[in-house]
Amino acid sequence: MAGTVKRVIKRGRSTVKTAIEHGRATVETAIEHGRATVDSAILHGRATVETAFVHGRATVETAIEHGRATMRAAILHGREDVRIENVPVPRAARGELIVRVDAALTCGTDLKVFRRGYHARMIVPPALFGHELAGTVVEAGTGVMEFAPGHRVVALNSAPCGRCYFCERGQENLCDDLIFNNGAYAEFIRIPARIVAKNTLHVPDNVPLEHAALTEPLACAVHGLEDSRPRKGDIVAVIGGGPLGLMILHVAALAGFETIALVKHEGQGEAAKQLGAAYVIKSPNIRKAIRETRALTPDERGVDIAIEAVGIPDTWQEAMELVRKGGTVNFFGGCAANTHVILDTNRVHYSDITLRATFHHTPAICRKALELIAGGRFQAGAFITGRAHLYELNRVFEKLMNRSSEIKTAIVP
Repeated sequence: MAGTVKRVIKRGRSTVKTAIEHGRATVETAIEHGRATVDSAILHGRATVETAFVHGRATVETAIEHGRATMRAAILHGREDVRIENVPVPRAARGELIVRVDAALTCGTDLKVFRRGYHARMIVPPALFGHELAGTVVEAGTGVMEFAPGHRVVALNSAPCGRCYFCERGQENLCDDLIFNNGAYAEFIRIPARIVAKNTLHVPDNVPLEHAALTEPLACAVHGLEDSRPRKGDIVAVIGGGPLGLMILHVAALAGFETIALVKHEGQGEAAKQLGAAYVIKSPNIRKAIRETRALTPDERGVDIAIEAVGIPDTWQEAMELVRKGGTVNFFGGCAANTHVILDTNRVHYSDITLRATFHHTPAICRKALELIAGGRFQAGAFITGRAHLYELNRVFEKLMNRSSEIKTAIVP
């Protein structure tokens, strides 16, 4: 260890800056002035700074500038059990990136995971937590050509294999080998090679990283609307005033569709109006909400498309009652495992209702989402209604569980 960068740090040269200030203009002169020698460094198996990195020495930023080998990160241990812990700073293997997290966003999925203690597809505790982020590359593994330290990026939380039956049919969100990445609620995050290659995007200079972090949920919202196959002149009802419900509503309004928001809370209604809802129905009574929604359509026939963005049986059933004959219902909100819903099969059949369910996103849709954010029409700032430090994460989730007016909170490590 005598000749390693780590040894230099331990001997009192915590950064390149302080090394220079103390008369050590380079790593080489630091070594020559009492930090072993180049020869001894080679003898100990660390010939250069580059090989130090290859052999597991963290980047210049994480090892030299910060002078430590651990970072703070949120670890999910179970139901409503998230702990901020010291964990090793990740290292970039071949094809991987290490990204400094500049902004991580809370989301409805994370809130459900916090409540339930797991996600059947995405995360099994104990595990690093959080998946919506944007940040700055601090280390690029060997073989990475598209990204370099200093690049501003948004790294999506998954990537398909590109080879299975579903990928070849253009249904990459259903990939048999879809890999997921968690760990956004941390100072640094490792981006797996497949996500680097398929689903990591450069953030344009005009886009704040906080806004870029909205790419993942916005991609899900865009997918949900596209999957509902709207036609010109359609009336679209969205059930749910959470982050994704509001995003779907906003995307539909931007696309020129007349939108109806069905929400439970006053704050959600105000946000829906700001984001383009033509009408807002606020009622805790489902039957009343159905009647009021139908009354807004010609001849009270019902909406053309109803998108459920809550994820509970009652609202799945409500969506069925909102649509006209020949309409489409999209069960966008995912219910808990082993949930069963009773539907009126007579109405489904004889009213020729199309039932769909949209899950996740694809690399192509993620690019559409970032383009929508960069274009300026999407009101990214309206979705980020709070900011907090990493150590406040539990308080933030408790506040969200109590139905606060917050849409998304940016967690800044």
